Amino acid sequence: MDGVFRLVSGCPGPSGFGSASTAQEVTEGIDGTNLTALVTGGASGIGLETSRVLALRGVHVIIGARNMKAANEAKNKIVRETPRARIDVLELDLCSTNSIRSFADNFIALHLPLNILINNAGIMFCPFQLSQDGIEVQFATNHIGHFLLTNLLLDTMKNTVKASGIQGRVVNLSSIAHNYCYKKGIRFHKINDKQGEKRAYGQSKLANILHANELSRRLQEEGVNITVNSVHPGLIMTPLFRHSAALMKLLKFFSFFLWKNVPQGAATTCYVALHPRLNGVTGKYFADCNEMRPSSYARNESLARELWEFSNKLISSVSVP
Repeated sequence: MDGVFRLVSGCPGPSGFGSASTAQEVTEGIDGTNLTALVTGGASGIGLETSRVLALRGVHVIIGARNMKAANEAKNKIVRETPRARIDVLELDLCSTNSIRSFADNFIALHLPLNILINNAGIMFCPFQLSQDGIEVQFATNHIGHFLLTNLLLDTMKNTVKASGIQGRVVNLSSIAHNYCYKKGIRFHKINDKQGEKRAYGQSKLANILHANELSRRLQEEGVNITVNSVHPGLIMTPLFRHSAALMKLLKFFSFFLWKNVPQGAATTCYVALHPRLNGVTGKYFADCNEMRPSSYARNESLARELWEFSNKLISSVSVP
């Protein structure tokens, strides 16, 4: 109930920030000039605001986006506002394992460090369809795409940590919708179920938390100085709602006090990605810039391990020899 009160009132939590805090406010005074971050879906919505604020703090930002025209427009917009901003764009379609592999190869070929990976891109409540690899599109984009991308870039991040001595950070954007998933959490046997796209979205957001938790556990076991956390950005009217705009506008009318603007929506991501207070904090779930307790499914270590193995097998089954 305390979290709900803070959400509605905007009162800060233990971190000193709350639902009313903006991305600029939570990163005020932080110098990121020695950092490089990759933001998927950084061309619009909270991804764009995240990219803008990280660039404002001196971070070299690489935007991974499917729409290169929009990505270049986003880059130009950020540079107009912050002329010293360091922004690059690379094509990335999280619906395609081939595109993800090409993106990873192109990024690695740039010989850039990677300090921060923000798995931000996502789709929501879209009509049933399969990805290019034959996987339900929300699960493919929101989870499998980011799972594969993270695995492909993990060695680069590990090498960066070793060379720089700076802790690496992975941030998965989840959602409070992870509570609204299928019975038993993940339908491993029916990933391509044609019924219930809203629960399919919740399933994919649950997968984001489970992925973060399992990766965090594995990295701690290895003794690698990389933290992995998941965040709920809040309710924000962004392009993510393009498949259910009318419903969301009606919902917003009756729950206006729960909604955030985009600068507020990007705050938790930027806080977890950049704030020194989060040094060494890993395997946690954040909302409104404060640690929160996710669902029991999201805390299930066995389910996280099962998802990890399932994801690897699914990717192997669609990979071209």
